[in-house]
Amino acid sequence: MQADPSRDKDYSFARLCDLKAHVTLKITQLEGKIPRRSYTEVLDKPELRHSGVQSDGLSDLFVTCQLWADGKELALPFRTAFKEFRGSYTWSQTIILPITYPSLLLTSQLAFTIWNVRGTGKAVPIGGTTMPLFTSKRTLRTSQQRLFVHRGVEADPRPESNTPSELPDDQLDEIDRLERLMKDFERGDIAKVDWLDRMAFRQIEAVHAAEAAKSDKLFLYVDLPKFNFPVVFSESESSVPLPPPPNLPPPSANVPNLSVLPPDMLSTDSHLWRTYDPDAWRENPVEIKHRKLLRSQRLGDEGRDLKPGPADRDRLNEIFKLPPTASLNPADKDLLWKFRFSLFRSPRSLTKFLKCVTWSDPVEAKQAVEKLLPLWGQEIGVDDALELLGPGFTDRRVRAFAVRRLERADDEELLLYLLQLVQALRFDSASWSQTTRTRSHRRRDTLSEDGDSGLSKFLMDRSIANPVLGTAFHWYLMIETGNRTAISKMYAKVAFSFQAELAKTPEGTQQRDVLRRQGELVETLSARAKEIRASKDSRSKKIEKLRAYIGDSKHGLSPLPEPLPLPLNACISVTSIAAEKSSVFKSNLFPLLLWFETTESSSESAQSNEEEPDAPQVITHDYPIIFKNGDDLRQDQLVIQLFTLMDRLLRKENLDLRLTPYPVSGAGNLSPYSVLATSQNEGMIQFVPSKSLAAIMAEHGSLQNYLRLDHADEGALGSYGVEAGVMDTFVRSCAGYSVLTYVLGVGDRHLDNLMLTPDGHFFHVDFGYILGRDPKPYPPPVKVCKEMVDAMGGTSSTHYHRFQSLAYTAFIGLRKNANLILNLVALMVDAGIQDIQLEPDKAVWKVQEKFMLDLSEEDAIKQFEALLNDTSYLTVVFDRIHDWAQYLRD
Repeated sequence: MQADPSRDKDYSFARLCDLKAHVTLKITQLEGKIPRRSYTEVLDKPELRHSGVQSDGLSDLFVTCQLWADGKELALPFRTAFKEFRGSYTWSQTIILPITYPSLLLTSQLAFTIWNVRGTGKAVPIGGTTMPLFTSKRTLRTSQQRLFVHRGVEADPRPESNTPSELPDDQLDEIDRLERLMKDFERGDIAKVDWLDRMAFRQIEAVHAAEAAKSDKLFLYVDLPKFNFPVVFSESESSVPLPPPPNLPPPSANVPNLSVLPPDMLSTDSHLWRTYDPDAWRENPVEIKHRKLLRSQRLGDEGRDLKPGPADRDRLNEIFKLPPTASLNPADKDLLWKFRFSLFRSPRSLTKFLKCVTWSDPVEAKQAVEKLLPLWGQEIGVDDALELLGPGFTDRRVRAFAVRRLERADDEELLLYLLQLVQALRFDSASWSQTTRTRSHRRRDTLSEDGDSGLSKFLMDRSIANPVLGTAFHWYLMIETGNRTAISKMYAKVAFSFQAELAKTPEGTQQRDVLRRQGELVETLSARAKEIRASKDSRSKKIEKLRAYIGDSKHGLSPLPEPLPLPLNACISVTSIAAEKSSVFKSNLFPLLLWFETTESSSESAQSNEEEPDAPQVITHDYPIIFKNGDDLRQDQLVIQLFTLMDRLLRKENLDLRLTPYPVSGAGNLSPYSVLATSQNEGMIQFVPSKSLAAIMAEHGSLQNYLRLDHADEGALGSYGVEAGVMDTFVRSCAGYSVLTYVLGVGDRHLDNLMLTPDGHFFHVDFGYILGRDPKPYPPPVKVCKEMVDAMGGTSSTHYHRFQSLAYTAFIGLRKNANLILNLVALMVDAGIQDIQLEPDKAVWKVQEKFMLDLSEEDAIKQFEALLNDTSYLTVVFDRIHDWAQYLRD
């Protein structure tokens, strides 16, 4: 690297991210003796006679070199070319790795192994060594490196390598001392004197030869590139612009205005650059000590009558309004602790107060949970209770307080949060050992009190009392037991305890039998789906085989031995699969379409059967499902669950957006449609008879023509010949899904995954991209396609204006419940959801950003209005490209 020498070389260095060249090294020679095997060893192992080191002269040794980091390969291994050695093992071969210097990690290391040829096509290791590319001072290694070779083993590339290239200090010889002096000389730390240097070099060569002759160690010499300056590990700076300078108060007339650095100096001065400070996230120990001393004087009851003044009250209200992701600064924590005895008058204050507690101080923690926590009673909201069950709160008593709040929820409400409550078990204190830790951003302090919060027992008791809740609880547990990890073992223990509790009562035993039969049904369908997917037959042949299999009575599918609640929706009891209606979809995974024949299993039906035991069961319409194998449906399951929750929240605001396209009689199903992941690569989806907008446009030319097929009304001039109720359903559902998909950042929207039923229910399917991810560039934040607007009559129509008004109302309604939605997403961060796993630290923030909580309600509506009206012409272009791609694929 060429650069002008600095006036003071001690403060001159280069950044690794500025080196654009490929990583280069040169394997020079091997120093040391490789003894022959003794005659006794050769007699015991005759194959040693063919070893190269047993022959006269030098053996045909070769060296392999590979780049590793954190135990993972960063490049393919390189091998030195064949060379006929004369006098010494000298290769002098340059290797250029297919990776540039900025791509290196701080833990990058090179693994070298010297191999000896033994017979035809066989090689045995002479020795191996592992060299880190960076020193302990985070600088890149340069110049010649003398690597100690561990005999008889391959190089160990693990982070804690067993074949380090450096010897311990107590084993260093004279050559190591001279090597360090030579490096100091090359850096310019030792003054150059020509006549003295020549004498010193000759003496060093003599010492080197003498030490090498009597040493029994092996050393591999590797040359690395030299640079004029030390190269410091540094990653490329983010392209995100610097935040605006803070708004400082105007200087007082009595205080002189002291000049400081210009606010834009970091962004304009080319000689200044930002670097990562690993201790930046830590608190100032001086502030910790100050806060501890200050609070130690306030641990008594003398502050019980202290009330905040107007300024402090305003600041406290601002703190209470902060989202769950917000962190409190030391001043805010001190303010909360100062007025801790009066905070309970605001139910929204509990979580913020608990964040200000120093849990490592047992005296302070005891006062917080024994004296102050009971002051809130059970007046906190469900959103705060869910936050207390997250990873940020580990005290058993705090989590038990949240469980007691959840006990007030009815089964229908509990079912809405059950998916997240099962995930909350992983954060329960009794479920983890003290030494278990999750990701670095979730490291937790030592628990102040061991024990179970009661969450698992609470969920089991409610699941035993309600079979619908118990079915969902069982399948949510099953999907978490698929891996051989500590957390999977914890879930397996909970599942075992649940089954054991069920066995204690006759009703529970019956429920256990239902769960067993559900598992057998899923196993049968899974085996059939795998077989059909692997078959090379045509689609028509696959359908024929599927129907023949279902129709064969020996398989117990048509009919089932007895009515069985579906795992997908336990409110639905099925009696048989209609073989003649079942089919196989035309897609890469060939999912199965299964039409279940159902019986009425609602509570009203059960009551009527009790009054008239001889009355026959009422047969309702079929319940079709899609059984998919080879696809992870957990992300779709989460999206539909959040859609269902948001629909319930909007209904509480008296806003019905008709998000349920296919209600089942007596099923109590108010979700858009049901999705259940039965394992990490298969699951069930409720099938809703509908058509994609792409198919409708191809067959009927417009959405209005499609709606007129079954719901025409020539007198309905205001709804373009479509029944007014159908048009109203279409407008409402379009508004609802536009807002819901915006909040969750659903991507990859095109006319093939936008669906419409004959009665006007519009809905979305296929949620493979969420949280802002999208395979297409520049996707609009709110997906409103041209076909939807045309069906409403255009942007100037009354239906479109009503669509906008409903969308604004829905956005504000969900914005009021932002904390609940954010807490539910936060509990799913470690659940293995595909798009959340990509950036788990940003998942909640991405949803929070959609609500624009930093703006007033009026400004948020204006901003959302701008997003709703932002229809990019690129969307139409990409929809046409997708249509052509689908046409060519078919």
